[in-house]
This record gives sequence, structure tokens and C-alpha cells, in this order.
Amino acid sequence: MAASHGNAIFVLLLCTLFLSSFACDSGGVKFGYTGSVGPAYWGNLSSNFTRCSKGKQQSPINIKTSELVHDPKMEPLHRNYTAANATLVDNIFNIALRCGDAAGAVSINGKKYTLKQMHWHSPSEHTINGHRFPLELHMVHSDDNGNITVVAFLYRFGRPDPFFSQIQDKLAQLYAEGCKAEKGTPLPAGFVSMLSLRQHVHMYYRYVGSLTTPPCAENVIWNIPARVREMTQQQAAALMAPLEEGYRRNNRPTQRTNGRTVQLYHRFWGNKKSP
Repeated sequence: MAASHGNAIFVLLLCTLFLSSFACDSGGVKFGYTGSVGPAYWGNLSSNFTRCSKGKQQSPINIKTSELVHDPKMEPLHRNYTAANATLVDNIFNIALRCGDAAGAVSINGKKYTLKQMHWHSPSEHTINGHRFPLELHMVHSDDNGNITVVAFLYRFGRPDPFFSQIQDKLAQLYAEGCKAEKGTPLPAGFVSMLSLRQHVHMYYRYVGSLTTPPCAENVIWNIPARVREMTQQQAAALMAPLEEGYRRNNRPTQRTNGRTVQLYHRFWGNKKSP
């Protein structure tokens, strides 16, 4: 087992030395997280990326708890995740788990958004009172009209994450394959249970923002549970390991709020529709 792990590290090192892949949009425009293709330059890389620099509702943001607006009309974060067949994908700029429509959905303002995929950023993209966490999980949902909502979990180092444990072996396979596989080639992950990700959320933050990678499309509804989840440092390292070195820190800096309000749902503050 130790020898196999050593071989995987050797393959990854070779790939890092001899390949210089870049993340690209559908038009082939390269973007990254450092240097001349880093976040500060995204808006100039393509005419499709201009919103990254000119948009007024960009994400991520720093959430200041002293400025939250409690809205008694907000509803609980209803999610009905289950188990579904999934695939792991190395997108160059992140590791994603793609789900079939059977994975479940979230209800926002009476509208159903189906879970499409989830991916991770390290360190976190959103910050709370200026504090950045080791990891952030984005669960991306869309409705029948293509509107997007994201449920984003922040992580600190601590106990093992049971959800991650289900895909750990497949991530190791993705890591060991290194440069032998084409980037973006799906790796079957089998049936993955989402049940541990639908635990009750007693408090969460909501605001309207954007995708955090080009083209930085806006009007995305963000929902960020206040309760921070946990995973081990080893699990976090395994999530980032398949990525090339320049993408293992794949967080976009926080953006200006430009007067946007961050709403607060709190189950115990008299919400009329508490679960």
C-alpha cells in the first residue's frame, strides 16, 4: 500500500513538472489563480468575462455578522437530498462531483432547484468577519429556466467528514492517474449518499451574487449555513491533490458588496415557518 502511494506521488510530481495546463472557458480562454491569468485580470481575458471586473453583484464576499438583516419571512432551507449515481471530474480549476437529477433539490422562495454538481475551493472563498476557512463546498442547483442557487458550506479542520469518506477511494484513483487521463474525463464514483449534507440548518445567510469563476454570471442566490462543518487536514489535502500546483489554492478574493444586503434566517427568532 505504501509503495502504491509513493508511485502516485511520483506520477503527480512528473505531471506538475512537465505539464502546464490552464483552466479554459467554453471558448478556450485560459484563466487561473496566479499571475497574468489570475482573478485580478479575469475581466480583461475575454469579452465573455467582462462581468468579472464590471459586475456590481460579484461573489464571494465578506459576511459581517453585525450588518446582517433578519427577515422573518425567510423560510427554512428545505433540501431533500438522497443517494444518486455520480461522477468525479478534474476540471483543472476544481474537483467536481456531478450528480444525476435524482440526487435531490432545494426549495427557495417556493421554487425548486435541482442539484447538478458540487465542487470545492481551498481555502474558502467567503469569509465571516474577515475570517477565512480552510475549505468551502459549493452545491450548485438550477431550476427549469437555468436560474442558479448555491448552498455553500464552510469547513474547519477537525473530525472526519462522513460525506467525503464515500469518495475518498475514487479521489485517490484520480490522484494516482495524474497526467495519464485527459482533464475533464469523468471518473465513475458509483452511488453517493447526500443524506449527511441535508442536516437541519438552524441559521443561514442569503444574498444575491455571482458565480466565482469566469464568466462570473450574476443573479445567483447564495445560501451559506452558519454552522461550520468539519473535515481532517488529510481529507482536505486529498481533495486538492489531483489538481496541478497552481490550482490547489483556488479561491477568488472577496468582492465589494456595493450596498447589497445579506439576509439572516434564524430558526429561533420567531420565524413563522420554522420546521
